Amino acid sequence: MTQGALVVLLAACSSAPAETAPSTTGGERVEADDRSPTFAEDLAFLREHLSDLVVLSRGEARVVVAPAYQGRVMTSGVAVDGASFGWIHRARIESGIETPHMNAFGGEDRFWLGPEGGPYALYFPPEVPFEFAHWQVPAPIDTLAWEIVSADEERVAFRHTATFPNRHGTELSIQIDRTVRVLDPWVDAPGARAVAYESVNRITNVGDAAWTADTGLVSVWILSMYRPSPRTTIVIPFRPGPEAELGRVVNADYFGTVPPSRLAIDADAGVIFFRGDGQERGKIGVSHRRARPIMGSWDADAGALTLVTYTLPDEAPTGYVDSMWRDMDEPYAGDVVNSYDDGPAEPGAAPMGPFYELESSSPAAALSPGASLEHTHRTIHLVGPRAALDAVARDRLGVGLDAIEAALP
Repeated sequence: MTQGALVVLLAACSSAPAETAPSTTGGERVEADDRSPTFAEDLAFLREHLSDLVVLSRGEARVVVAPAYQGRVMTSGVAVDGASFGWIHRARIESGIETPHMNAFGGEDRFWLGPEGGPYALYFPPEVPFEFAHWQVPAPIDTLAWEIVSADEERVAFRHTATFPNRHGTELSIQIDRTVRVLDPWVDAPGARAVAYESVNRITNVGDAAWTADTGLVSVWILSMYRPSPRTTIVIPFRPGPEAELGRVVNADYFGTVPPSRLAIDADAGVIFFRGDGQERGKIGVSHRRARPIMGSWDADAGALTLVTYTLPDEAPTGYVDSMWRDMDEPYAGDVVNSYDDGPAEPGAAPMGPFYELESSSPAAALSPGASLEHTHRTIHLVGPRAALDAVARDRLGVGLDAIEAALP
């Protein structure tokens, strides 16, 4: 990273080592807003700056999608007058100026491709050091608008085709098909209000050669940016079992080891707890052998429960790409799910957001010409009676709200 008081957005979405993580905002720092905007306020702001905005609806629920930003879900709400769940980088959007390396617009469901680092990196050209000066998010997943191929009140579908050269020197021609759809609530929470949606993301090899492990595989990588609070706790269920058989429960060393005050493991319940308060930068990951196809968070201040499910195959013979900014002996031994909490890069610095993230990845895609891989990432936000939300948390995450709140006192 550049040294000094800048907080790095890349830390939220990449595996850059702490000493090389870049600033992606052109140098400005964004102070936290003491009052989170409502959905209506965020929608009005986005409409002011994005002429092609798509607003999906089902009942009172709303989901905002931006074709200019690769079909990402910018935010959602249980009602127009309710809370806005996505973190939006207003200063970056207002500026209208593209920045080098990455344009950090925010949004709670965005499409990226992995791997970021490693021998088959998509974000570094051949032979250069893994340093910020050489890092670049490919334009098709950073700055280019995607074409809408169909849309109605409840869904919008996009297609984009581009060639991505990797660090090994392989050129991968990829057709990306992405559909965002607003859903009926997929959990039963009597008296609660909900907004639920999914993104279905398909990549197709439209080149002439097969994608192979020794020339470089890619994966679908879906990342979120949510608004934090002092009492937000991220909850990630995992498969219990001996480390000798399943490996470590959590990778907590992305940006230096996460301290015990911010990370806890309930081995009996099979749950990882991680702070989502936007106060201290940290990132965790869970491997395929440990992952379950669900994660979530509880904002005790707002009384909001978030659940995310994603495609998790029983077997992953091609593995999962490792996006760390380094060369490695096992480039397909990466994590399936990640969570990031934003915070100052050093004492006294301002956070980028703040925000926190829940991320999911597909297996590495070993595709012959014409073949496809599909990855679905599904989100629901619920607000309502505590008893109803507690029952959902127990059923889906394996722990109740009292246990979540007590996990990281």
